Amino acid sequence: MTIYDFEVKQTNGTEKSLADYRGKVLLVVNTATGCGFTPQYEGLQNLYEDFQEKGFEILDFPCNQFGNQAPGTNNEIAEFCQMKYHTTFQTFAKVDVNGENEAPLYSYLKDAQGGLLNKAIKWNFTKFLIDREGNVIKRYASQTKPEEIAKDIEAQLSNVK
Repeated sequence: MTIYDFEVKQTNGTEKSLADYRGKVLLVVNTATGCGFTPQYEGLQNLYEDFQEKGFEILDFPCNQFGNQAPGTNNEIAEFCQMKYHTTFQTFAKVDVNGENEAPLYSYLKDAQGGLLNKAIKWNFTKFLIDREGNVIKRYASQTKPEEIAKDIEAQLSNVK
């Protein structure tokens, strides 16, 4: 199983197959618009601008499970990100990343890391790096700034198969 086996909801409610991203290096991030880490949107957008033409995509999944820090509708969240941080990467519908209603994608992401990393996501802006074949390569904590991930992204982008 890989990330390409999943479908996720877009902000308009329609399903999107992650197989559409086959062959790309992905960074999957659970986000929030009212979080202390929200300014990381700027760093994420910088990564996207730096690497998008080389086959990199960011998949943004707002999550309201941590202190209700992602209020509003899916469209309001996407508009906020585009207006305040000028994001151009894909923002999807809100998801739960832990618990009873956890999105299957997030169950997979956490399980794919195994061991001690297979714990609940602690906060928004947890990031997962996915290789061109849909495999989870690394998990980063909320505190890890997007610019600190750039070298890992570059390494994956240079692994053309």
